Amino acid sequence: MFEELSSKLDLVLKKLRGEGKLTEENITGSLREIRRVLLNADVNYKVTGEFIESVRERALGREVLQSITPGQLIVKIIHDELIGLLGGVSAEVGYADPPPTVILVAGLQGSGKTTFCAKYARWMKQQGRHPLLIAADVQRPAAIDQLEKLGKEIEIPVYLERGAGAVSITSKGIEHARKNARDIAIVDTAGRLHVDQEMMDEVAAIRDAAKPHEILFVVDAMTGQDAVNTARAFNDLLNFDGAVLTKMDGDARGGAALSLRATVGKPIKFIGIGEKLDALERFHPDRMASRILGMGDVVTLVEKVQEQFDEKKAVKLEEKLRKSRLTLEDFLEQLQQIRSMGPLDQVMGMLPGMPKLPQGAAVDEKALVRIEAIIRSMTPKERNHPQIINGSRRRRIAAGSGTTVQDVNRLMKQFDQMQKMMKTLTRKGPKGRRFRGLGLPS
Repeated sequence: MFEELSSKLDLVLKKLRGEGKLTEENITGSLREIRRVLLNADVNYKVTGEFIESVRERALGREVLQSITPGQLIVKIIHDELIGLLGGVSAEVGYADPPPTVILVAGLQGSGKTTFCAKYARWMKQQGRHPLLIAADVQRPAAIDQLEKLGKEIEIPVYLERGAGAVSITSKGIEHARKNARDIAIVDTAGRLHVDQEMMDEVAAIRDAAKPHEILFVVDAMTGQDAVNTARAFNDLLNFDGAVLTKMDGDARGGAALSLRATVGKPIKFIGIGEKLDALERFHPDRMASRILGMGDVVTLVEKVQEQFDEKKAVKLEEKLRKSRLTLEDFLEQLQQIRSMGPLDQVMGMLPGMPKLPQGAAVDEKALVRIEAIIRSMTPKERNHPQIINGSRRRRIAAGSGTTVQDVNRLMKQFDQMQKMMKTLTRKGPKGRRFRGLGLPS
């Protein structure tokens, strides 16, 4: 996420941190470079200019120029200004009383609008809500089928009427939600390939019929300034409450995220970070600013761990660790738990300093896929009693997993080393407590 922007900003800030003393001259030179970086990231030129001037005004103050660690203060100033540029505080999700809360989702075709509706419904379900998806996109032939399929996948009902109009479907869908105790009604509306009057008229008609409590505008983060221009057009008509940036896991340069709030005046509420239905995050300006500056995002990482946390399994695993009885079956469970947190490059990017590592230095996700394949090729007895895996068994496991005997030998050696490490930790008594849920030492 924003890898190119982060790496370029890091190079500029590294020069500043290396200066023994900051002067107006080297601050001005660095800000000129930061301006170039932001413009290359497709950030709105007016937003860039205001951001640079704000940083310059604070950076040239006596507090910075006379500080013992001026470089660190400059980084803090840029961090604070980025938070302000991204909205300052996290935008809350509001609920109607009495229910249902009606959420109208709008956006251009291809922005990931229908998938977001399913992701949002799943997210609401995790919050203890009872959502209903309403298939009001009658323009795209596959939209209703797509939403119906996604609804089954996440076990959330979908209201649809084939052959009916979008306004009628929306009105009846909301009434259906009210009668069936669904406290959230998420309306998926039609998108177009560009902003046109026909599309705007239909969205406006649906809004008037639905009287939504919240309107969310979905935009592809990779479209840069085009996203901002489209957001302006939608906001002029709908006066939406918040934006959703999708495809943030792609080659997004950062222009849309850094320009949207300042140019349209509406907060970013969610970001899509992958194709899977659990790849949705609340947008937090402070956390995003930290990611952009390579400071990591430990809070979001902890939240992801807590989502995957299973108390019973954690207690059982801790007991096994205390008795040094960890098996390959346990190892497979922990591996799946880590992978369920999302793509490893994103997880690693939440750790402070990780975005600054050389390209390719992060964990190879394919290696974890190979490990999982190897363990799954073992019999239950082999997983629970690894010591019985001899040469012939290793050849069979390698053939069954599509790997080599060397790959199997490497896994067995690593597992043996991990067991020895766990035995050492358990001998330390209370100091060797585990990080529950992932089986890692704290």
